[in-house]
Amino acid sequence: MNDAPGTFMLEAFSDYLSLEQGASPLTSEAYHRDVARLSTFAVTRGARTPVDVTARLLRDYVYHLKDLGLTPASIRRNVSAIRTYYRFLLADGLVVRDPTERLETPRRWRTLPEVLSALEVERLLAAPTIDDPLYFRDRAMLELAYGAGLRVSEWIALATRDVLLDDGVLRVFGKGSKERLVPIGRQAIGATAMYLRELRPRLERGDGKGRVFLNARGTPLTRMGAWKILRRHVERAGIEKHVSPHTLRHSFATHLLEGGADLRAVQEMLGHVDISTTQIYTHVDREYLRQVHREFHPRG
Repeated sequence: MNDAPGTFMLEAFSDYLSLEQGASPLTSEAYHRDVARLSTFAVTRGARTPVDVTARLLRDYVYHLKDLGLTPASIRRNVSAIRTYYRFLLADGLVVRDPTERLETPRRWRTLPEVLSALEVERLLAAPTIDDPLYFRDRAMLELAYGAGLRVSEWIALATRDVLLDDGVLRVFGKGSKERLVPIGRQAIGATAMYLRELRPRLERGDGKGRVFLNARGTPLTRMGAWKILRRHVERAGIEKHVSPHTLRHSFATHLLEGGADLRAVQEMLGHVDISTTQIYTHVDREYLRQVHREFHPRG
């Protein structure tokens, strides 16, 4: 491991574990091994000492462990070891900041909403039927939510002036009122145009506030109203997964990346300020690829 162990004071850390923490020999050995592995990774990323290790490097390292195939329990132990290691460094005045403060563990990954398959999305989009009084609205809403990867707050706040159908884009105001332009495809354009022409004028009674999506009373759709509409069509489509509005956004990003889309382009469409937020979808995508390999490869 070249000079990494010396540079990262692994022997001193082992002494700290056994003498000050009273850790068992097995725990001490496991923590030493975990931090040694981190030190090797850090050196390959240009971090020569613990001071050089950043929160982003640690986040990349945790996903590196996941890509190696470690179980969530093993990754949690690694994270615990790294946190203990930085407590040791801080106590001895060897570092002045703790990059582990906001380090996520696999527990967070499991809270991500399930992704819908392309076939399930097709079933969901086909769930509204023409005899539904609000068919045009529901179809447009589902097409835009999935087709543009919108947050639920962005669906319900979307204004008619921000639907630029001739240009094939939506002007969306996301978190912090940050504006972005999101392209939409032919199906979403067609469904939205039909709704705006055929149904919305009949719903509008002067209380629509310029919003695209209105309820049967002619007032802007609420977050709960959008959620209930989605749930009704999920049930009608026979989809047994738990599907929230964010599931459609999650599916939008995952399907783009599975199809080979550039990560920066997906970041822009989702309205993420930091690309590390978008990168979580690439790790979900890798898990999907692993699942496909296990299921279909003869030696999976």
